[in-house]
Amino acid sequence: MPGGANPLYVLDTSALLCLIEAEEGMADVEKIIRHHGPGGRVSVSFISMMEFFYINHIERGESVARQRFTLLKELPLVVVESDEELCLIAGHIKASHRLSVADAWVAATAHRLGAILVHKDPEFEPLAGDLLLHPLPYK
Repeated sequence: MPGGANPLYVLDTSALLCLIEAEEGMADVEKIIRHHGPGGRVSVSFISMMEFFYINHIERGESVARQRFTLLKELPLVVVESDEELCLIAGHIKASHRLSVADAWVAATAHRLGAILVHKDPEFEPLAGDLLLHPLPYK
């Protein structure tokens, strides 16, 4: 895994879904959470929380989405909320790269924290020169 002895991580929505759906790469996400989460070194963007819920809602129904959301909240993850500085970083990233709005927020979160972005989304690859990326196997 990239990073130093005690790196910070940001989990993209795709990494959260990888974990809950037991997709290839799940072991990496589990290891990151197990080793770094209890020390407050694993974060998620507020937008990933919403995406996680709505994707599960669409694919599994509201009841399952709520159950999974509750499970997600029990993990040792720091939820990074929006503020003006993060908004400006996300806006700059969105203006400079072909990313979805949600991915711009996630990338901004990783940038602000100096964290490794864990993802399953090739859309992040153009940011490799600006962010440390930990890609999980793509679908």
